[in-house]
Amino acid sequence: MIGVTPVAEAITMAADFGLDLVEVSPNAEPPVCKILDYGKYKYEEQKKKNEAKKKQKVVSVKEIKLRPGIDVHDYEVKMKAARKFLDSGDKVKVTIRFRGREMAHQELGLQVLIKMRDQLEDLAKVEQMPKSEGRMMTMVLGPIVQ
Repeated sequence: MIGVTPVAEAITMAADFGLDLVEVSPNAEPPVCKILDYGKYKYEEQKKKNEAKKKQKVVSVKEIKLRPGIDVHDYEVKMKAARKFLDSGDKVKVTIRFRGREMAHQELGLQVLIKMRDQLEDLAKVEQMPKSEGRMMTMVLGPIVQ
């Protein structure tokens, strides 16, 4: 077979075996090809993708809304919810909403956020420090990965 290119020879070889010539690495010099069953190859790739997808953990952000003058029991209920969210691997966005004249005392809201941060330091790390946005003050806590 004089004058036959390696590509043509490979295609002929693949056809003889009843398989396909698949380009595995097109950017390599020279491009890398394999003789294999293309349907089976696609099936294996899809299985790998699905397996990788199963192992991923989707992290959602749960929001807890507070007020600057929150009562002790109400605060404890919100803390319990925050602990539950962090234990399940979710992030927690703590939001304090100021109404009316409460805007003049934003330090009270900041104290509530700092208190919450300190009580959750064994479970969470601060991903976003407390910041004011209009009438809201927010902080984002993320779970500590063990």
